[in-house]
Amino acid sequence: MEKIELVASKRTASGKKNRILRAAGKVPAVVYGRGVKSEPLELEAKVIERVYRHAGGNKIVALKVGEGRARNVLIHDVQVGRAQGELTHVDFYVVRMDEVLTAEIPLHFTGEADAVFKGEGTLVKNLEMVEVECLPSDLPEALEVDISPLDDFEKTLTLADLKIPVGVKLTEEDLETIIAKVEPPRTEAEMEELDEAVEEELPEGAQEEEPVVVSEENEGDKDRRDKK
Repeated sequence: MEKIELVASKRTASGKKNRILRAAGKVPAVVYGRGVKSEPLELEAKVIERVYRHAGGNKIVALKVGEGRARNVLIHDVQVGRAQGELTHVDFYVVRMDEVLTAEIPLHFTGEADAVFKGEGTLVKNLEMVEVECLPSDLPEALEVDISPLDDFEKTLTLADLKIPVGVKLTEEDLETIIAKVEPPRTEAEMEELDEAVEEELPEGAQEEEPVVVSEENEGDKDRRDKK
């Protein structure tokens, strides 16, 4: 299992002072876990953003604080800025390698569905992530979903169709939950109804403005109005 290394520093700033920290190119963070005392941290923004893009929330990260011993953690939660989508806060959860954990795993869709490419249907993904339970060492990076069985509009892929690695268990008990299916193309009648539904309607009592026709007679008047 790939393990990513990350170095952080102890943080003394808190509350509104975290704004100064962010302005200096750093991200406030906290590390905690069962039986672990919560500890405030700070990290270089560019470093943690690169690690988060690679690790997401389902890869073990070896987090080292200063000169201390590295601990196995998962990125448990992140806060993102509204303006530029930058990380503004990160939570790390310390994991024990001999203790079962719960994590969300992304679904990776592969293959080609004839109902899409030949039937001109639309692939509908009802799930993008699934929750699993396993030991940290068994944590998969993703679960593959082969969509090639979707060769007509009646077929679906459910949780029961997933190939779950040994040592990994889905937390969802209803295995008939649909992951993906293909919707048939809309008929002309349906498209017309859709067009009618999205037509803009004037508010009650409002009237459409009549277009202004510019002629040689009123062109001068128009120019004078525009200058006002």
